[in-house]
Amino acid sequence: MRVLVRCWWGLGLGRGVAGGSLSFQWRALARLRGSLGGEDGRDTRVRKKPPWRVLFFGTDQFAQETLRALHAARENKEEELIEKLEVVTVPSPSPKGFPVKQYAVQSQLPVYEWPDVGSGEYDVGVVASFGRLLSEALILKFPYGILNVHPSCLPRWRGPAPIIHTVLHGDSVTGVTIMQIRPKRFDVGPVLKQETISVPPKSTAKELEGVLSRLGANMLISVLKNLPESLKNGKEQPAEGVTQAPKISAGTSCIKWEEQTSEQIFRLYRAIGNIIPLQTLWMENTIKLLDLVEVNSSILADVKLTKQTLIPGSVVYHKQSQILLVCCKDGWIGVRSVMLKKTLTATDFFNGYLHPWYQKNFQVQPNHCRFQTLRLPTKKKLEKKIVAMQQCIK
Repeated sequence: MRVLVRCWWGLGLGRGVAGGSLSFQWRALARLRGSLGGEDGRDTRVRKKPPWRVLFFGTDQFAQETLRALHAARENKEEELIEKLEVVTVPSPSPKGFPVKQYAVQSQLPVYEWPDVGSGEYDVGVVASFGRLLSEALILKFPYGILNVHPSCLPRWRGPAPIIHTVLHGDSVTGVTIMQIRPKRFDVGPVLKQETISVPPKSTAKELEGVLSRLGANMLISVLKNLPESLKNGKEQPAEGVTQAPKISAGTSCIKWEEQTSEQIFRLYRAIGNIIPLQTLWMENTIKLLDLVEVNSSILADVKLTKQTLIPGSVVYHKQSQILLVCCKDGWIGVRSVMLKKTLTATDFFNGYLHPWYQKNFQVQPNHCRFQTLRLPTKKKLEKKIVAMQQCIK
């Protein structure tokens, strides 16, 4: 039987899996484990209680908070929850590596670079914002499987960018789910623990990431304290309420002035502004909008705005507040600074570009001097850069 188990582990190598209906090999191995270990399906030689041997998979700031909690638990000799902790991360464009690698090196934890996962023995795997598919063979090497710390209330926002989509769609409630990974598809395994929180008004994805990372780290430790019981009581996700949270693309940052409301533009800014600036087109030049602000009623009452016939994309400089006012589908947004070759304040942009244009074209209506939707060509290098930067601001 032992030989048969090892053969099954080898069958899944190279196939990406992360959740879904069980394959024939998976079901058969589950029955085999049950015959060896009893009702809970575990080998009798498997540890039935802590301390656990853990292999952690992660990359970004969200994942670093989970690793920090695991490391603190390993250092806590009184509770004896974690005996061994090793780390797997992915290659980074930066020589320093992603935050998880930086923390692992600083804390003197063994760290492997994917696809190297070490050769040690572990009880359970933990994934947080890893951005890679794990093979069925790899999952089955862990007696207790692999747990995923996912920053959403599954089945809402399955996929690599749940926090971004939470902010982008204006959700008022979110949370963290601790689930067990299953083969074939993302984020569909049984839920072991789930907690919800209210999304703070006007919260950015980065701010929400910090809140959810701490919540998720604490929840994981709670699950590990009662791991066999947590797995036994896991609940399948409901079929209703499923939404997808795909990775953002460079095109997501291009504002569609005729289609998007001011609220939608601000949500977009709060969702991805820390990853890639919002972009637009002005006189055949790409402009990045760096600092967006809401426009108050006193500014909107300005006679310059009420007297002109303006269309989406029209841009007006408001001298008193020193901001650019840009017309969108249902109102206005304010912009304090932009990037056009270099970073410019709204005043600099007006003095260097807008005002000279008005002087040369004084007989033309101001709405001819407007921002337009930028249509980006597909650029694989740019897409890869975006993906590397967002690693599931999950």
